Amino acid sequence: MSVQSVRDIAFFKNIKEVRECEFGVFYFFDGLVISEVKEGVVFNWSMAQKIISVAYEVIGKDVPIAYISNRINTYSVVPADWLKFYIHRHQLEFYSVVSQNKSGFASLILEKIFFRNGIQQFSKLEDAIEWSMAKIAKKKDFWLKSKRNLLLFKLYISKFNSPVPHGLKPNVSFH
Repeated sequence: MSVQSVRDIAFFKNIKEVRECEFGVFYFFDGLVISEVKEGVVFNWSMAQKIISVAYEVIGKDVPIAYISNRINTYSVVPADWLKFYIHRHQLEFYSVVSQNKSGFASLILEKIFFRNGIQQFSKLEDAIEWSMAKIAKKKDFWLKSKRNLLLFKLYISKFNSPVPHGLKPNVSFH
């Protein structure tokens, strides 16, 4: 049994945008990017930059993003390029790989060395989507609550124009 394409599952109805490049097809959902890289491609930093730019354009820059590598084809990744990802201050909250064969998971050994967060492995695309969406929802909920608390804190300061009582200072910062 082979890995299903994003186009073949019910979740596809939630699509925001599809981008086809010379090196693969990328599906953009709310907080989620799913890639299907073409056969034989060596996925590198310049390719990643193009997709990062589109993700920021379609999804936004200040929201949690999950990435699923749906390995329906055999290709390789330049693992050290993850360092460039971080040097350029990009954030990827959650990363998972979907594959049903050993070669699809083989590059994960090296990728795990360079990717700061854990990489989840799945044999079914639907499972990877379910995991990613649950993680994104939890992260967004925390983010929204933290942002709301910060806004309330700023309102308190502006309204009373006085120092904040001990114990009310938030311990959340946004960069």
